[in-house]
Parts: sequence; C-alpha cells; structure tokens
Amino acid sequence: MAKKEFTFYGKTLEEVQAMSLEEFAKLLPSRPRRSLKRGFTGPQKILLEKLRKGKQNIETHCRNMVILPEMVDKVINIHNGKTFVMVKISPHMLGHSLGEFALTRGNVSHSAPGIGATRSSSAISVR
Repeated sequence: MAKKEFTFYGKTLEEVQAMSLEEFAKLLPSRPRRSLKRGFTGPQKILLEKLRKGKQNIETHCRNMVILPEMVDKVINIHNGKTFVMVKISPHMLGHSLGEFALTRGNVSHSAPGIGATRSSSAISVR
C-alpha cells in the first residue's frame, strides 16, 4: 500500500507553497483568514524575516502567528509562559496557530490530602 500524499483542501504541499499569501488565505477558515488579511504585527514580521534567512534555533513569543506554507519542516521554539517548547512544523499544522502546539498548562498530580481536607484524613496522626 502506497503512502497517502498530503493534501490541504485539495492542493498538494508544492501547490500550496507556490501560492501567494492572499491565495493561501482564501483556503483557510474564517479566523486565520481574517488574521492574515489584517496583516502581521511587528514581532510576527521579525519571526518571518528570521525564518526566511534560514536561521536555526528561532525562539518566539508569537503564539498567535498563523502557520504558513513557508514554515513547513522548520523548527521553532515557542514560549509557553515558562520555557520554550521545540516544535517541528509539519504540513498538517497549516492554518493553525503556533500556540496550539506549545501547551501552557501541565499535568497536575496531587499527593496525599492535607490535614483536615476530608473525613478520612482525621484518622491520620498529626505528629
């Protein structure tokens, strides 16, 4: 069985990468299309310049940046509020925002309940 070729709304990756930004925006759902239509902010422009220059280890706080076809196969470190999370951009991420792939909330694992927390904790000695 042959590997299934990636398509984005019926277009191959090569066709999508050859499109202009306006043509690509027409393929997207309303929220990212509206974001691209309004234009890029200052930090987003800086991020795009770094990507186009081919820099490595790019770190960004632009969690609201829409993933564009020119970002595919690049590695970007996205800030999650505490550290930078390394994310490799794949074709399936097109049209999503960078922040969706750097989660800000970690898993919470609690230990034993504190004194006075529940009825069952009254059986535990205070000492």
